[in-house]
Amino acid sequence: MPSRLYVGNLAYSVSGSDLEELFSQAGQVENATVISDKFSGQSKGFGFVEMASSGDAATAIQRFNDTDLKGRNIKVNEAKPRESNSGGGGGGNRGRERW
Repeated sequence: MPSRLYVGNLAYSVSGSDLEELFSQAGQVENATVISDKFSGQSKGFGFVEMASSGDAATAIQRFNDTDLKGRNIKVNEAKPRESNSGGGGGGNRGRERW
């Protein structure tokens, strides 16, 4: 069963292929992605790596957390499930007339 890892504090120059190359030293990488801003295309400084097994993921966390990648000490831990966006948000007019 694949295990998804969060990788934070990335230098803006780090690419998905950089992550794949690094994490393949700890086991089989299913997918590696750096998250970028949808408007500017610039890296947001974090990404996700999906390892083939939980054992490979544990090895990667132990081996790469708080180690240097392109001049930054990266943070590696198990990715948390994305929280649902229920409720809240919005703001705006809320029934009042606009002038």
